[in-house]
Amino acid sequence: MLSISDEYHLYLKLEKSLSLNTIEAYESDLQKLKGYLSDAHIAPEKASNEILRDFIIEISSLGIHPRSQARILSSIKSFYHFLIYRNILDNDPTELLESPKIGLRLPEVLSVQEIDDIIDAIDLSKPQGQRNKAIIEVLYGSGLRVSELIGLQLSKLYFEEGYMLVEGKGSKQRLVPLSMQALKQIALWKMDRNALDIKKGNEDIVFLNSRGTKLTRDMIFKIVKKLATLAGIRKNVSPHTFRHSFATHLLENGANLRAIQQLLGHESITTTELYTHIDVHFLRQTLMDCHPVYRKRKAKEQAEAKIIKN
Repeated sequence: MLSISDEYHLYLKLEKSLSLNTIEAYESDLQKLKGYLSDAHIAPEKASNEILRDFIIEISSLGIHPRSQARILSSIKSFYHFLIYRNILDNDPTELLESPKIGLRLPEVLSVQEIDDIIDAIDLSKPQGQRNKAIIEVLYGSGLRVSELIGLQLSKLYFEEGYMLVEGKGSKQRLVPLSMQALKQIALWKMDRNALDIKKGNEDIVFLNSRGTKLTRDMIFKIVKKLATLAGIRKNVSPHTFRHSFATHLLENGANLRAIQQLLGHESITTTELYTHIDVHFLRQTLMDCHPVYRKRKAKEQAEAKIIKN
């Protein structure tokens, strides 16, 4: 017979379709509450609103940032919603708990010039230079999440069509266009990749480390941070900064908001829905018309065509 903790884990995974990272964060926050309640010899399902309020006051007194407090409270509320869902509780003791006030935090956005500076900072003479250039081009040119980037598969890259099949949150898949520059850099990286001693289980992974295994989230963060520093950028740059910049630049250049949402994978779109509901040609045209990478390429091709014509 499964414990409540095991049932909750399955609930988050199967019913809520949350990613492993999110589930681990929820369970880690719940452990904080369990530790607090164990000191008072109270089981979580027996905790009252007053006791839970005292817990929130306790973590606030420890100097935990309001945003982290809000996340912990959200995790706790999720657990009690599960207890009601399982008919273990009739009433929700977290219903009247208020979240801490959090100020609006705008994400960092890089300018097109700053992104060019980061790309120019890549030393292609170094073993992983070409790989890193391909990584940046994919992050900015397609707006992928870190988890989507490190899980990207060669078998899901369609070079002739200019698309890749990406697996996002909740194992939802979506088609995402690839810029000409990203396709070029990936093709060049594949030449270096073929020289690696690729370990079993990593044969289909696009981006690998020097040992022939899948890159980690931490490694992507380190690559991006180092390149931003080399480029002289003082903003707090992370892999997600490229995703924000991707969306912001599209919006600033007149892209349809609905198309941006689909490109980012913010909606629950299954593999079938990708082929029945999304006009992939419209999405690609949106990128061609609105994203700086594509616009620059288009302007160059038009200029070259004009020279040849004359």
